[in-house]
Amino acid sequence: MNFDLTPEQDQLRDAVRALGRKYGHGYFVEKAKAGEHTTELWNEAGRLGYLGVNIPTEYGGGGGGITELAIVCEELAAAGCPLLLLVVSPAIAATVIAKHGTDEQRKRHLPGLADGSQKIVFAITEPEAGSNFHRLGTVARRDGDDWLLSGRKCYISGVDEANHVLVVARTEDASTGKLKPALFIVPTDAPGLTRSKLDMEILSPENQFLLYLDDVRLPADALLGESLDAGLPALFAGLNPERITVAAMGAGTGRYAIERASDYTATRKVWGGRSIGSHQGVAHPLAHAAVQVELTRLMINKAATLYDAGRDLEAGVAGNMAKYAAGEAAALAVDTAVQALGGAGMTTEYGVATLLGAVRAGRIAPVSREMILNFVAQHVLGQDKSY
Repeated sequence: MNFDLTPEQDQLRDAVRALGRKYGHGYFVEKAKAGEHTTELWNEAGRLGYLGVNIPTEYGGGGGGITELAIVCEELAAAGCPLLLLVVSPAIAATVIAKHGTDEQRKRHLPGLADGSQKIVFAITEPEAGSNFHRLGTVARRDGDDWLLSGRKCYISGVDEANHVLVVARTEDASTGKLKPALFIVPTDAPGLTRSKLDMEILSPENQFLLYLDDVRLPADALLGESLDAGLPALFAGLNPERITVAAMGAGTGRYAIERASDYTATRKVWGGRSIGSHQGVAHPLAHAAVQVELTRLMINKAATLYDAGRDLEAGVAGNMAKYAAGEAAALAVDTAVQALGGAGMTTEYGVATLLGAVRAGRIAPVSREMILNFVAQHVLGQDKSY
């Protein structure tokens, strides 16, 4: 058992940390409040190779795994710049295309995903079905050699920044007549695809959208993979990377909040010339939050290591646990930091209350804490399925 990063991973962590601090939380907040995107940070991260660390080298990537991408997610978040599209585009879309796309789809999309010039977002969630792919209402049907997609999607991140959206739909299996999942790579400017922005109480440079697909016509090669049989394994291929990188982003956000609060409490003096951090009522909650964040990081490392070793079932358990732990730890860390800073904690200047909405959402999305507990109860504890 080895808890040390490789020299290359250490170098990656240091380099990404430096990039994140070059921009910082002030940049992140300024962009979010202006309704703009963190384009400069994204482009520089792509130019330096950080967005494609998990993409095979033959397509311009770094040839690493989700371990390396988790490092990128965590360190940018620890610098106050948690980028949600790192999860959506490099973690989900690039993984799915690399593992299950056709040769032509890999050649067409992976180089752009690696250097950041292309973004592909992911659309599974629906107003009625949530993310339960068994009940998805978005349907794909054949029309000659083409496909026609119809349905609705919600809470789709970053559509306004993306070239394509990876849409999860259902198709009829000719042999059984039953519906089965299939994924389609859809241009965001395709006729029949429209969107409306969802107003969210989350300070973020990345927007959420409702998508409407009204007989969106696609060529045959828009279907991900060689056949419809690729749909189900492709769908599951993106789940573990999603859980792990979301968890890494949460852990980084928790580290950022604790660091901000610790710097403040170590120097703020009010009573008798002693720092407020010398009082256990202030220090202990911060220390407790720090313990929870560090425990989360251990589970993230375990999950990423298992995933990169090809141990998908074990990575599924660890990834879900990591995501659960990160949601709780990040929310605790930010809330504790706000409390430790007092009134200053609610100001924009001190940069912790600006993260309250995002960390609260981390306990809900991309999978709720309750569904993770259901998963653990069923698959780890051997309990009957409750839903």
